[in-house]
Amino acid sequence: MATMRDIAQRLGVSVGTVSKGLNGGTDISEELRRSILDTAVELGYTNRRSQKEEHRKLAVFIENMDYQNVEDFGYEIILGFKTAANRDHWAVDIIEADRDFQNREKYETWMLQKGYSAGFFLGFSLEDPWIEQFHETSMPTALLDNYILLNPHVAMVGTDSEEAMDLAIGHLRSLGHEKIAFLNGSAHSYISDQRMISYLSSMARHHLHIDPSIAVYGYYVAEAAGYHVPGFLQKGVTAILCGNDRIAEGVIRCCKASGYSVPEDISVVGFDDIPLAQRLDPPLTTIRQSRSELGRCGYYTLYSMISGVAVSRNLLRPSLVVRETTTIARPRIATGHPEEKDSVLSVNPDLYKSFAIQRTL
Repeated sequence: MATMRDIAQRLGVSVGTVSKGLNGGTDISEELRRSILDTAVELGYTNRRSQKEEHRKLAVFIENMDYQNVEDFGYEIILGFKTAANRDHWAVDIIEADRDFQNREKYETWMLQKGYSAGFFLGFSLEDPWIEQFHETSMPTALLDNYILLNPHVAMVGTDSEEAMDLAIGHLRSLGHEKIAFLNGSAHSYISDQRMISYLSSMARHHLHIDPSIAVYGYYVAEAAGYHVPGFLQKGVTAILCGNDRIAEGVIRCCKASGYSVPEDISVVGFDDIPLAQRLDPPLTTIRQSRSELGRCGYYTLYSMISGVAVSRNLLRPSLVVRETTTIARPRIATGHPEEKDSVLSVNPDLYKSFAIQRTL
C-alpha cells in the first residue's frame, strides 16, 4: 500500500507538503494539490483517516434523475441507501454531478480529496464523461442500471429486466394479446438495451410474432407517447408495454385523445410502480421495482466491495401489480404501416441482429 512518503518521493516534495495536499491545507498552490492527489490515486494511496468511523463518508452522485420529492423516482432510492448506511455509521452526501462537473474533476482524485470511501451513481448514461474512468478505477463504485465489464471495483445494481418483461408479457399473453408493442426509454442506454433484448426474448418464449417496427426507443417522459402511439394504433396493436410509468401515462392520454378506450381497446402496462401509477385513470398495471430496496442494495453492494468482496451485478426480483389498464384482448385490424425511424431495427441493428442469431443457435 502506498504511503505519503512514496508520493513525496515521486513528486520531489516533503511529506508535510503531501499531507497538506491530501488534507486540505491552504498554503500550497492548487496545481501542486492536484498533482499530489493525482499521484496518490496513481499509486493506490488510501487515506486512513477516511476509514475511521467518525470520518467515514459515502457519496451518492445524481444526474438526470428527480429525487427531492416523495413522488420522484430517486427519492426512495436515496432514502433506502441512507437508512442502510446510517445503521453502519456512514455519513452520506448527495452530489449533483452534471457533465460540466465531470469534465472539470477526475473521479478518483475528487473522491480522495473529499475523503469519500465509495460512490453510488444514479441516472448516469453510457455517454457521461466519468463512465470511461470507471473502467480503470479502484474506488468501490456502484452504478444503478449501468454495467462496467471486467472491473472488480465497479458493480451494477438494478432489477432483473428479463424477469420483468416476462411477467408483463406473460400477463398480456394470458389475456389473449398477441400484438404487443414496446415503447422503450432512451437509446444509447444500458438499461434500455437490456429491456429491449428482454422484450424480444420474452415474445419469442411466448411464441408471439416479433415485429421490430413496434419495438421502439423513445424517452423516459410522457411526451414520448405522442410520437409513437399513433403508429402503433395504425398497426393494430392490442397492448402497449412501456419503459416506465411516465411513458405509460402519456400512452393512456394519447390513446384516449385518438378515440380509443383503455383497457377495452388497448391494454397498457408500465414499469416502476411510482406513486403516480395508482392515481392514473384508470389505475395502471405495472412492473414494480422496489426503489427503497434498490437503495439498500446499492449500499450493501458498496459495503461488500469496501470489504474486499468483488461484486458484478446485484439484481432484485420484480413483481407484477395488476390494476385496471389491462383486460382481455379485443382483436384489431391494422389500418396502415407507417415507417418507424426509432424502431430497434433502425436505432440498434446490432442488438436486433444478435437476438436473431441467438434464436437460430
